[in-house]
Amino acid sequence: MRLLAIAGFILAGLLVLAVEWAARRTRRIPTLGDLAAVVMTHEVGRIPVGRIAVFGFWWWVGWHFLAR
Repeated sequence: MRLLAIAGFILAGLLVLAVEWAARRTRRIPTLGDLAAVVMTHEVGRIPVGRIAVFGFWWWVGWHFLAR
């Protein structure tokens, strides 16, 4: 089961790299940088909801995968 999870993460990483490569090759798909820029500038009123969401995402990643 552990090997299946590792294979799934490797597959997900390869898919992200393939989409980024395709985005840079053709301008029909936004790059990850373009997506991050849109998310980071999203606000509701004066509250930077996009920045809070990115911070929350990184907190979740750190909590689940980096904390021991």
